[in-house]
This record gives sequence, structure tokens and C-alpha cells, in this order.
Amino acid sequence: MPRQPGPGGVERPSPRALAAGLISLLALVATSLVTGPAAAASGDAAPCALPRTMAHHSLGVDRWNGAYPRPDHPLDAVMVFLSFPDAQPVTTPAELTADYFPATTDFFRRASYGKFILRPHPQRHWIRMPKPSSWYGIKRDWANDRRSAYLRDAIDVADPQVDFSRYDIVYLVADPDAPGVDSDATKVVNFDRPLRADGTDIRRVVTVFEQHPPDRNVLAHETGHVFDLPDLYHRPSDGKGDWDTYVGDWDVMGSQFGLAPDLFGWHKWKLGWLDDRQVVCVQSGRVVTLEPMAAVPVPGASLGTRLAVIRTGEGNAVAVEARSSTGNDRSTCAEGVLLYRVRNETPSGGGPVDVLDTHPDTDACWDQSVYPPLADAPLRVGETYSVPGAHTTIEVADRTPSGAWTVRITTGT
Repeated sequence: MPRQPGPGGVERPSPRALAAGLISLLALVATSLVTGPAAAASGDAAPCALPRTMAHHSLGVDRWNGAYPRPDHPLDAVMVFLSFPDAQPVTTPAELTADYFPATTDFFRRASYGKFILRPHPQRHWIRMPKPSSWYGIKRDWANDRRSAYLRDAIDVADPQVDFSRYDIVYLVADPDAPGVDSDATKVVNFDRPLRADGTDIRRVVTVFEQHPPDRNVLAHETGHVFDLPDLYHRPSDGKGDWDTYVGDWDVMGSQFGLAPDLFGWHKWKLGWLDDRQVVCVQSGRVVTLEPMAAVPVPGASLGTRLAVIRTGEGNAVAVEARSSTGNDRSTCAEGVLLYRVRNETPSGGGPVDVLDTHPDTDACWDQSVYPPLADAPLRVGETYSVPGAHTTIEVADRTPSGAWTVRITTGT
């Protein structure tokens, strides 16, 4: 997790129209590859459904990786609170629970249009680890032997009090005030071979080392990895510089601080929150009316079309969706039609998604955005953008009285 807050042109309208043993079972941090059984997708959108590849957290959507729980139904998560012999907690489990819930549940409920409910089951008491926090060497790039010892000890001390067979997700929450705790170590750990506890396999855990209060939306980001979503940020080789050059504020898998953190429509398609009725595969050009991605319809109402996709190669596509200041995107810097490239063979952290900057000569919200050059990336009404190398032109023709966006997509030119 980052902790810090192409050619092609846009034709603009007139100024008036322009007026946002041990766990050397090996614990491989979110770079390990997990494969498993899959369920195939089908329907009118299928020609644009990129196939899942062996890349870690591949953005192929034709099949679901059965090694991960799919959040298309309620899932139960246990929160285990871990203290250490070298510190006396100054917060309570109840206070730390309130840092994350109901906010994280609400984020996913809105993002999934009510299709997924995350049900937290926090433990009420601290469980003491056998070694001091400083012994474990907790940090972002954690030595495997110490990380393995931490995970082994955590499961061992919690097992007498927690029936792991009851839960789909495991959050291990460390005392944030212990001297050896480093908030930069918060992440998902995948096991090369699953652990067994209470007759069930534990394939991965979320290790939480956040301070109190924590970073905004950090647990939503880490929980996204539990559902096979990739990191969308760029990690500089020296740890310095911009982390958010790929997607900026768009999608919580890029930054937990983003102004528009709702998940990309491509992610929602992968997770099953959008189905083929809400996805249009554009193969020869058409006019599409796109409902805002973050808009939650009233009960019983149709989701409408949320995502348009242009297949640009065997393993890549351009996605088109509308983003407006509502729901999870209520703090967005700019509204309009967002364009981004998707690559199914690019692994987590390598740039599987690139937002297309349709306004490359400007930026916006420099005092709030995680990456101002992309804060004004969406196209506005009356603007046209030619996608570099894709023989595709996107024009935002209108915005309906209900807030949907009318988009004209021309291909093969």
C-alpha cells in the first residue's frame, strides 16, 4: 500500500460549453500466484471479456479463480486483536473495530449495488502474542522467517478462542501503539500452501498494522486483494516519487486516499457485480447511454448500462464508464466519461490498468488529489478523444436529465 496522500488529443467545445512446520509454508505477500477452478462467463459482452491469465491477480474476466472467495453473496470476516508483551494497549478492540466498520461494509455495499455484504465478527478482547512486537521485525518488505513466525504465532494463540471454520476472511489486527508495529506492513499475505485450523483451509490473511485512526479506505483496499483484485499503483524502485501515475484517484485499488475510490466497472464485472446486461461490447461503433458507475439505483430499479468495452487485442481492451459525484465517488474532483486501458497479462503492481488522460495539458484539485494530472481525466459533454493506437474515437454527446451520459463510440477510423 502506498502511504502518500500517451499521445492522442481531445477536441474541446467552445468556452461556453466547457463551463472533475513453520509458515515456511511459504507466506508469499501479494506477489504469489494462486490458481484454482474457474467458472466461465457468457453472453453478449463475452467477445470483449479478456481471458484470465497466469498473471497474479489477472484482470481476465472470462473465468473466476476459485482459489479466492467471490463477493457475490454475504461473507463473514473475523477480526482478531493481537497485543504484545512489550506494550500495554491504549485502545480497545471496540475502538479499533469502529475505525473500519461499518465504513468498509458500507463501501462494498454501495460498490456492489447491494449484491455483497461484508459481515464483521470482531473479537472483544486482546489476545497476547508470545514475543515482543520488536522481535518480529515488522515492516513493509518483511523478512520471511519473522513474518512466518508472526503468522504462526497469531494463528496459534487465536485458535483456542476463534473457530476459523466459521469465517471466509481473517483480519489480524495488531496493537497500533506497540513499539515494533509499522503501519506500512499492512497487506494481504497469501500462503503457498494453506494453513489448517478448525478443519478448514486458511489460504490468506489480512495483516493490519494501521495507526488509530487508520488511513481512509485502507481496509477496503486490502479486502479487494482477498477477492483477487490487483494493486493499481506504481511503486517507484527507490520508494520515492509518485505512486499514483497509473490511475490517480480512480479506484480504491490504486490509492486508499483517492477522491473517487469506487471500483472500476471492469473490476465490478470481474467480481460479478455487473453482468452482461450492464456491459456493452463495442465492435463496430455505437451510441451508448452510461449510468454513473457509483450511482446506486433504488430497490427494484435496473442498473442500466454501466460499462462499454472496446477489445483492442488478444489481451487488452479500452473501457469506457461514467463517473459522477455520488455514492463512493461523492468527493470526486471531476465528473464525466472516464477511459482506461486494461491488460490481462500484466500482474498486480505492474500497471494492469492505465487511465487515459484526455486533458494532458491540465491538472486539477492539486491540494486534494493523489495525482492531479489525472484528476481531470474524464471527458466532458461536447468533447471528443481519439484513443492512441486503437482506431477508436469517443465523443460525449450529451447528459440526460437523470444524470446518465450519452457517448458516441466510433471504431475503425
